This record gives sequence, structure tokens and C-alpha cells, in this order.
Amino acid sequence: MPAPSATALLDWYDVHARRLPWRVPPENRALGVLPDPYRVWLSEVMLQQTTVAAVKSYFLDFLARWPTLPALAAAPRDDVMAAWAGLGYYSRARNLKACAEAVARDHGGRFPDTVEGLSALPGIGPYTAAAIAAIAFDVPAAVVDGNVERVVARLFALETPLPDVKPEIRRLTATLTPQQRPGDFAQAMMDLGATICTPKRPACALCPWSDPCLARRRGDAETLPRRQAKAKRPTRYGVAFVARRHDDALLVRRRPDKGLLGGMLEVPGGDWREGAPPEAAPPFPADWKTAGEVEHTFTHFHLVLSVKTTEVGDRPPPAGCFWLDAAAVAGEALPSVMRKVVEAATDRPARRQSRHARNVLAPKRTIFDR
Repeated sequence: MPAPSATALLDWYDVHARRLPWRVPPENRALGVLPDPYRVWLSEVMLQQTTVAAVKSYFLDFLARWPTLPALAAAPRDDVMAAWAGLGYYSRARNLKACAEAVARDHGGRFPDTVEGLSALPGIGPYTAAAIAAIAFDVPAAVVDGNVERVVARLFALETPLPDVKPEIRRLTATLTPQQRPGDFAQAMMDLGATICTPKRPACALCPWSDPCLARRRGDAETLPRRQAKAKRPTRYGVAFVARRHDDALLVRRRPDKGLLGGMLEVPGGDWREGAPPEAAPPFPADWKTAGEVEHTFTHFHLVLSVKTTEVGDRPPPAGCFWLDAAAVAGEALPSVMRKVVEAATDRPARRQSRHARNVLAPKRTIFDR
């Protein structure tokens, strides 16, 4: 059998590379155009746990508002959180801001050009460090996302299920990664998995690595990589109180920085617990009416919220809360679950009124399924 050739994959990539707003196309890269590390970093952080389709408009809007790293580092954190609303996994937004500040403060506004230096920055783990090093600085680092896992598992017919097989996939990816054009090679591997070596019905006849692929020869490529059975998600229950003032302002509070949806706005409510729906005291006495239920699925649990609503006159907010002007609701940092709650209570859209709206509730994927 022939060995997988990096040259064959790069030749395929030169013709079939996806056009993405954060990417330098291979023909431009051949002319000496260098990737902007800021754009590479921003896209990689956004793509964690999120689809390419959902990220594109957010990426372009972030660049329009903060075209450089110093601009993002100087931006108010609340503005960054609001711009992130709908992308989910909000710790990424907090780390994004912290990382921009660290690079501006400690590195003169320039990203480190090594995996080790990048790994020391807030919010940059092993995968992201390798991806930035390879794509932005042409470091021959092994970049392994879900597309690459799928390609390598099939190429070498690896039977060990995920996640146990990950170290072997990283080792094999390192053996494939060339010293020349490692950034293009990393993106070629991602594109191969996203467009040819897809989870279902891979287009093996079009693959530049069809000949050396063991799974293709065995005829079971679609069954790889193997996966362990997922544990059943528990269901948690809670109550959400939607209070509207006479001028349509919404009563909200800010969640703690640490934990789920950290730093985001929410309407008042009780704890989210498994078992029977818990009792929760409203933020103030009023004629609270039941507006139905809202369901939302997080990574590790499914959530059912009972929505209560009321309308009040000009009254001060209770401790820990504030009134959010109606005009600001669509632009503030309301996570998707809270937008669902507000919509259920008011029968009006609470999503961002922009091109983000079509993507905010799109199914989220891990960075390994871009």
C-alpha cells in the first residue's frame, strides 16, 4: 500500500480549499501573504463548540467593531459579552477578553509564535495553541479537531473508540504533518474531513488519500471512528420570572462570572435542580401569571423552565437586579435560553435583530465537528 502523502493532500487543498473569512487562500499564501494571528485566534476561539455557518457572521461583526487586538483589549467587557450573545459557551467570551488584554499587556500586542507561548495565554488549550501556531506561524504542530480525528481513524483503521484513541490519533497526525506548509496542511486535513471524509457517506472516490486508506479498502469507513456510548443527560427544572415595566423595560440581573453562563444577563429565577420542579420566590410580590414552559439543552443536562410573567408600574428594582430598557434587550448579552424565556413570556422576538438571528439556536457541535 502507498503511504499517505502530504504532497497529495496539499495539491488537493490548492484546488479545493474552502473560502473562509479568516483564512488566507493557498494561492495568496504562495505569493507570500501571511495569515493575521489575530484573525486566526479569533476564529479558532469562536469555532470551539460551534459550527462554521454560525461563526461567520459573528466573526465579521467582531472584526468590524474591533479590527485589531489592541482594540478588543481596550473594549468594555460588557460590550464583548453582548456581541458574543448567541454563540454559547460564554466562558470563551470572558477568556477572549482576558487573552486580548494579556497579549496587549505582556507581549506588546503580538501573539507568541510557539505552542508553548500560546498555551500560557488565557483560554488557549492544546488544540487551539497548535492550530494558531501552525496556521499563523507555520509551526509543524499536529492539529487535531474532529475532522482530523475522523480522517486519521479511517486512514489507519483505528478500532479503539473515542476518546481513548485520541493519543494515538495525535501521534499519527504528527507523523503525517510536513515541515513545509504545515499551516496549509492542517487546514487541508480539516477541509478533507468537512467536505470529503464526512461522518456519513464519505466521498471516497474523490479523496486524495483513497489509495492508502485502510478503512476504504475494508469497506467500513462510515463506521469509524468508533465511539463509546454516551451517558443519558439528566433533566433539571427551574422557574424564570419575566417582569415588564410599564415602558417595556425588562427586569434582569447578571450571573456570577464563574460557572454556567458566567457574566451573562438573566431574568430572576430559582436554582436549576433535578427531580420535581422546585419552588422559587418571585423577585417581588405581584400578580404573576404562568406563561408556559421553555426547554433548552446544555452539554451535560436538559433544562425545563416554568415561565412566570407580570407587568408593573414604575417601581425600583429589587436588590441585585436592574431594569433593562426595551430598546437594549435585543442587543444585550442575553444567552439563548433567556431569549427563549423572554419570547415565551411576551410573544415577541427577543433574539438579536441581525444576521445572527438565524444562527443563534443552531445545533452546537464540538470543535471536533466543524
